[in-house]
Amino acid sequence: MDKDSISDVIIDIKSKRDALSLAHESLKQESDQYNKCIILLSLVNGFLETTKLKMGWDSDELALFPIFLSSLIACVSALVKFQDFPSKMEKLIQSQSMLTGVLTKMRGHSELTEDMKSEYNDCLEHLENAIYPDVRKHFLKQSHKNLIEIMKQDKKYFKEVQEIKSPDYVPSETSSDSSSDGSNEKPSISIFNRHKKSIDRGTQTEPLEEEEIPVHFGGDV
Repeated sequence: MDKDSISDVIIDIKSKRDALSLAHESLKQESDQYNKCIILLSLVNGFLETTKLKMGWDSDELALFPIFLSSLIACVSALVKFQDFPSKMEKLIQSQSMLTGVLTKMRGHSELTEDMKSEYNDCLEHLENAIYPDVRKHFLKQSHKNLIEIMKQDKKYFKEVQEIKSPDYVPSETSSDSSSDGSNEKPSISIFNRHKKSIDRGTQTEPLEEEEIPVHFGGDV
């Protein structure tokens, strides 16, 4: 899909930047799970060693547990090193920073120039090199869904602001905290988790095997 207006390009860059942010979040969560596993196994291993010394246990069976846990910790550590999470996340951060820079520049202009098109195409190239196509499809789909919901919420918000500014506006007797759209939910830090079911009211992130929706990943504008 060709994008001839600067507003279309800005929206496209925002969606792709959000997709990179979601991919980085997913990698960080996976890396944290491995690190938590290593910490937990290390604590259990230390607990067993200390308990053996205090209790004077010297059976052969108990002597095998620390060896097993140490080997397991080494296996998990080797797997983490093989996954190379820091390098992958750094690549995503660099691509995301480039998209943010181009987005900031375009917001200060009203027309799309040839230089901006060139920078936009460079951003697309970095995006395509940062993550694999199937992963890009997955996070772009989620990014598009989030961006549409944000735009809908913004439109609803400004519409209500204009209604409140009207001299004929009469406040409703019903509290805004008990609105039917679910805004009466209690604040929770888990709202920042993109998998929280209560945000989308039953809609969840689709698996990668689902039918692919048309998404523009690259090409000149």
